Amino acid sequence: MFKIFVINPGSTSTRVALYEDNTQVWAQTVRHSMEELAPFEKVVDQLEFRLGLIRGVMAEKDLQAEELDAVMGRGGMIPDLKMGGYYVDEALCKELASDEIRAHAANLGGLLAKRIAEPVGIPAYIYDAVTANDFPPVARITGIPDVVRSGACHVLNTHAMGIKYAERLGRPYDELKLCIAHLGGGVSVSAHVYGKIVDSSSEDDGAFAPERSGSVPLMQVIDLCYSGKYSKEEMKDKVRGKGGLYALLGTKDIQEIEHRIEEGDEWAHLVFQAQALQIAKGIGVITAAMKGNIDAIILTGGMAYSKMLTDMVIDHVRFMAPVVLMPGENEMEALAEGCVRILNGTEKAHHFGVKD
Repeated sequence: MFKIFVINPGSTSTRVALYEDNTQVWAQTVRHSMEELAPFEKVVDQLEFRLGLIRGVMAEKDLQAEELDAVMGRGGMIPDLKMGGYYVDEALCKELASDEIRAHAANLGGLLAKRIAEPVGIPAYIYDAVTANDFPPVARITGIPDVVRSGACHVLNTHAMGIKYAERLGRPYDELKLCIAHLGGGVSVSAHVYGKIVDSSSEDDGAFAPERSGSVPLMQVIDLCYSGKYSKEEMKDKVRGKGGLYALLGTKDIQEIEHRIEEGDEWAHLVFQAQALQIAKGIGVITAAMKGNIDAIILTGGMAYSKMLTDMVIDHVRFMAPVVLMPGENEMEALAEGCVRILNGTEKAHHFGVKD
């Protein structure tokens, strides 16, 4: 039985959990106030602060690093990693700490994992980074040469759900063609073709989401950028953080929106229909990229618990393929399961910068 410590840093929290194989023994979330994080100019500057808190949780739970077989951290924003696990070595750490990649709390996952693992001589990994994919060159081209599609999406949860669905069928994941829509704080739709993500749409080229704008008419956005009404940061907020359902309805709480619809709020109903329509259109685009003939469309993520929403999505897409509901955002479990597959030899971890 493998003993695995999982670390998942978020913008205002750090989640940690202990697993024995795929079974969670305990989990704890440490919240960080804006006041606590304010002194740190960069996300990477939070490393020692978060490491101290993690060690505090380990002491509270009487967990010694020597008891562990591995430490698994959330993947960061390094462009164009492959799906699966990576050893957290010096080359990967250097990249995770670099100013050249997009600043994100997830970049701390590997750095924190290495700091816990290294002193006791056990491996540290990251798994299924947001940027992981196997896009062919044709999927990266846009109509603006300066803009290249990088394919960031909810790789961790969608990959895990693809594997679980394959297990249900009694078939290998890498023999299936799956269109998987993650419906959470962000919405992404990804094409899983024989074990690889070969295309996807996400927060800036797909459906709007509870707090993200999704794809919008560019000429109107350009006009807003140069209107003098909004700063660069305010425009970024419109795209991520204060867009989508929040901008349209003043809330991103799906249960509240459903209640408003049930109470006769016609605007809320229309917006929710638009949300479902955009998700369905995203599925249609990705299904076309896969040339159809797919095994299943999977709806996952927190919003997939909403029967009202998923019923509307299914009504649009059921003609394309069987639709399977697998609700929830299972990041910690997915990280642990990935680590088990590496440790038992089912999967082989990659080395950053080294071609397999």
